[in-house]
Amino acid sequence: MNVRLLRAVGAATAAYGVAVAARPGLLGVPSGLGNGEPVRVALRPVGLRDAASGAALLLAPRGPALVTAAAVRIASDMGDAALLGRTLPSRSKRRKAVAVSVGWGALSVAGLLWPERRDPGA
Repeated sequence: MNVRLLRAVGAATAAYGVAVAARPGLLGVPSGLGNGEPVRVALRPVGLRDAASGAALLLAPRGPALVTAAAVRIASDMGDAALLGRTLPSRSKRRKAVAVSVGWGALSVAGLLWPERRDPGA
């Protein structure tokens, strides 16, 4: 397991989640959903989910808790890919959302599978 990679994914996810919760248009506008009040209401919980799951990756102790946090993050990303890939308003937006979601999920998978680099001087 590459803890450094998982922590980096967690930090980035948490920061993005906080940003989306505060300004839902950061996700709504690029996805083609816009920035109207219903979109803001619907996307704030997504931002909070990402903030919480990112914080879990960042703060969970090494071992089963970190593996569980990564699994939650991967499931969220794959769920986003499946849902957004079928429901966004344009084919182009759907493809981009799937690519981004699968990409972030793949980083967490890599963090679970890729061994940490050992310091040869240690």
